[in-house]
Amino acid sequence: MDFGLKGRRALVMGASSGLGYAIAEQLVKEGARVAICSRSEERIREAAKRMGAALGVAADTTKPGATKGLVEKVVTELGGVDVLVVNTGGPPKGGIEKISAEQWQEGFQSLWMSVVEGLQAALPGMKERHWGRIILVTSVAAREAMSQLTISNGLRAGLMGLVKTVSNEVAEHGVTINGVQPGYHATERLRELGVPEDKITSAIPARRLGKPEELGALVTFLASEQAGYITGQSIAIDGGWMRGF
Repeated sequence: MDFGLKGRRALVMGASSGLGYAIAEQLVKEGARVAICSRSEERIREAAKRMGAALGVAADTTKPGATKGLVEKVVTELGGVDVLVVNTGGPPKGGIEKISAEQWQEGFQSLWMSVVEGLQAALPGMKERHWGRIILVTSVAAREAMSQLTISNGLRAGLMGLVKTVSNEVAEHGVTINGVQPGYHATERLRELGVPEDKITSAIPARRLGKPEELGALVTFLASEQAGYITGQSIAIDGGWMRGF
């Protein structure tokens, strides 16, 4: 199936490895001109070369204004952003009494303000062209809280409301915005959490971890021409892990 992405300009954040890399790689395979970013200039340049991305940019989205500057740079280099994928790393673990104010502020900037800055920078061009796709990569923690992921649980839940609100504002302009909520996938982030794999998979009806390329395929579809009537949704991809509807 031709997803209509040939020549489209995409920006995928947090794409030097893991889920972000898998998403960007799928978009490249569909013929999109893809810009990717991460904090490390060396890692992002290597990743861009490996997947064939058009541009690799180092950006620390935990810093105020960094995401706005990133989008503006990509617009300058590629001529615009048609597809924006906001993907940020998870904040540190901890219960409510042990999380510092600084950690909350950094988490808010990384998980929340990076989205706001990205939307405000990318939307005017999308609306002018009457075409745009925005996908937020969040987590199943947005709907079913995970132990010790207090910052992530709290902030990512709010992004679901933001997705719905913004979708109502921009749908008439041919722009869609959706969230995807990954469950447990075989990534470096999962290893950092230190949870034994057999313990995780025993709680997943599919009895396995997700593959990053499976998430990449879902995001690529949401970025496609065919997905133009899907907006304001938050879609879980978790092998059935969540118990709610």
